[in-house]
Amino acid sequence: MSSSHVITVPVSDAAIPVVLPAGPVSPALAAPPSPPPRRRPRWLTVRAPISQRAYWVLAAVGLLTPLLVWAAFAAFGGMDPTFLPSPAAVVAKAWLWATESGLLEDAGISIYRVVTGFLISAVIALPLGLLIGTFRAVQALLEPLTDFIRYMPAVAFIPLVMLWIGIDEGSKIAIIFIGTFFQMVLMVAEDVRRVPAAQVEAAQTMGANRRELIEKVILPSAKPALVDTLRITMGWAWTYLVVAELVAANSGLGFAILRAQRFLQTDTIFAGIIVIGLIGLLTDQLFRLAHRKAFPWLYLKG
Repeated sequence: MSSSHVITVPVSDAAIPVVLPAGPVSPALAAPPSPPPRRRPRWLTVRAPISQRAYWVLAAVGLLTPLLVWAAFAAFGGMDPTFLPSPAAVVAKAWLWATESGLLEDAGISIYRVVTGFLISAVIALPLGLLIGTFRAVQALLEPLTDFIRYMPAVAFIPLVMLWIGIDEGSKIAIIFIGTFFQMVLMVAEDVRRVPAAQVEAAQTMGANRRELIEKVILPSAKPALVDTLRITMGWAWTYLVVAELVAANSGLGFAILRAQRFLQTDTIFAGIIVIGLIGLLTDQLFRLAHRKAFPWLYLKG
């Protein structure tokens, strides 16, 4: 005579007996149903996309929080305004600088110096890095020397630059060039080395010669990373601006910051730093926009 199994299944606050046919009881039937897994917030999921609105809200929070902390500390921290001016005082000083002291002219000459030094670096570093990343012989010849020089501080070259080039615009551009060139060469070479070997081998199997490998396989595959490298090194170029304008400058944002330091004008120092940061942020966003326009397939969802 067959026997039956009786189990209880919880339903709300009551337990209802259920009679099952004879035979082994499935573990899924014997155990009460497990609660559904708790959903985590989407913005905490690794590499999960977020909406454009959420991105801009978080970006605004990230930018405004330090500003609010600065304002609170300046107002209630008991600091002398000579050493820590309030954001309102810095904005007022920036407006006075823009309307009466030539902020636009200072920003313009600094942009010229940074962009010129950066472009000269890029024109030389891109092909050189391509060669280092493509040919092992070129890598063995040039990479150790580049590694050696890139650890030398750019400020240490100021006396030599003044002796060799003089104190005109060329010396300031040269300092920015020295500060960005050697880093850029190595980053470009690393971008080229990241091109999958399978692509190169497939092109070689189909009979591609050396020039075709570089022009039609290596360079197109490395282009997205190369644009990112240019964006990053442009930021480094801006960090060397104040150092470059140590060389007998009489204009520019870095010069204004150094002059304000001598007279303990901290509001001008803060204003100059913030203006440099805003120009750098705008430049960075332009590079990102160019990256999206040039390589739209990298931003396709799913």
